Amino acid sequence: MSTTNRLNVTPTVTTLAVIKTRLAGAIRGHKLLKKKADALTLRHRMILKSIAKAKLALGDAMRDAHFAWTRAKHAGGDGIKYAILDGVDVAAVRVRASEDNVAGVKIPKFSTRATGEDTRRMDLTGLGKGGTRVQEAKKSYAKAIELLTELASLQTAFVTLDEAIRTTNRRVNALENYVTPRLQNTVKYILSELDELEREEFFRLKKVQAKKEEGFGRTRVGGVAGNACGGARG
Repeated sequence: MSTTNRLNVTPTVTTLAVIKTRLAGAIRGHKLLKKKADALTLRHRMILKSIAKAKLALGDAMRDAHFAWTRAKHAGGDGIKYAILDGVDVAAVRVRASEDNVAGVKIPKFSTRATGEDTRRMDLTGLGKGGTRVQEAKKSYAKAIELLTELASLQTAFVTLDEAIRTTNRRVNALENYVTPRLQNTVKYILSELDELEREEFFRLKKVQAKKEEGFGRTRVGGVAGNACGGARG
C-alpha cells in the first residue's frame, strides 16, 4: 500500500493500538464538530432573519425621527438646534459591550444603557415654544438608537458566526476526507502486515516441527536397526 494515503509507521501491535485510539478520537471529533457546525448554522439563519426585521424597523424609526425633528424645528424655529446643543453636557445613553456563547464561539453583544445624568436642562429646552415637539423628537431618536445598537449587535454576530462556520466546516472536511481515511488505511495496512507475519511464523513453526519429526523418525529407525543387528550377532 502506498504511503500517500496512510501513515508511514512500523506495523506492530503497539502501533496498531495507538492508531486505533487516534482513529476513535478523529471519529468522535468529527461528530462533535458536525454538531457544532449545525448549531452555528441554525443560529446564523436565525440572526439573518432578525437582521432583515431589524433593518425594516430601523428604517421606519429613522423616518419617524427625522419627521419629528423637522416638526420640532418648525415649531421652535431655527434657534431650537442651538438650544438643544447648549442643554447637553454628556451623553444620556451609552453602549455597553458583552459576550454571548454559541457552541463555544464568543459573539460580541451590544446593549444601550442610560447614564443617569441630570437632564433637567434638556427638559427645559423649548419651554417657550416647540417643547412638546422636541420631546417627541427625543423619544424618536432614542428608539432609533436602540434599534441601531440591536442591528450592530446582530450584524457583528452574523459576521463572527459566518467565519466560525467556515473554520468549523474546514475542520470537518479535513477530518472526513483526509485524517480519518488515512488512519483507517493505516489500520488496514498494519492488520495485513501482522496477518502476513503470523502466517510466516506459522509456516516456520510447521517447518521446524516437520524437521524435528523427521529427525526423531531417523533416530528411532536407527535405534531399531541397531537392536536388530545386536540380536542377530547374539
